[in-house]
Amino acid sequence: MILNKKVVVVLPAYNAALTLEKTYNEIPFNIVDEVVLVDDSSKDNTIEEAKRLGIKHIVKHAQNRGYGGNQKSCYTKALELDADIVVMLHPDYQYTPKLIEAMCYIIAQDLYPVVYASRILGNGALKGGMPVYKYIFNRILTLGQNLLLGQKLSEYHTGYRAFSKEIFTKINIEENSDDFVYDNEMTAQIFYAGYSIAEVTCPTKYFPEASSINFQRSVKYGLGVIRVSLQYRAAKWGLIKPSYLQVK
Repeated sequence: MILNKKVVVVLPAYNAALTLEKTYNEIPFNIVDEVVLVDDSSKDNTIEEAKRLGIKHIVKHAQNRGYGGNQKSCYTKALELDADIVVMLHPDYQYTPKLIEAMCYIIAQDLYPVVYASRILGNGALKGGMPVYKYIFNRILTLGQNLLLGQKLSEYHTGYRAFSKEIFTKINIEENSDDFVYDNEMTAQIFYAGYSIAEVTCPTKYFPEASSINFQRSVKYGLGVIRVSLQYRAAKWGLIKPSYLQVK
């Protein structure tokens, strides 16, 4: 716990057997109370590996629900465990769990209700091996999103995020996509509900076992990001009100 606040780390997993142990072993259990792994119908032995490591809270999807669907199960389970702070960490070891403490303290001290770990701050992305085309794609999308959302994030596309439980009382995550654009819809929800997002610099690693989407999926994701940004701006102007932007 941090300042009497319960910390739950959630791991949205898909074919993560080869990297799960490295990720799990770096989690700072001096502050983390529970770990939840949601397996999105993996084809490898992710479940068996999770049990071997002693992860108590394992949710298995009988059918693949997609990246967004996985996160919905992650957050639902974390809140069932009475989490005060929820950290979403990919179990592919692309992001270091060593930042969990820093991210959680920002929330526990009531400085910000949400913290994103940015690969872009400090040039960590290219140093860590991010493909150049993905870096350029990331920067162009982020520029457009900042303009349309009226924000100044360095990156919207990180898979390493921490949230206060308060966030989940104001946004409806079930209205979001089950695909990769889920992350951006959730970001739009957070800003639309009037919250701010802090960022910390995060080193990253790209290697064969780390999860990554191909070029075709990247294009689909990019179009989804543009859609979300335009919907947000239109909602702010009172032209439309997508169901996922309804504040509780």
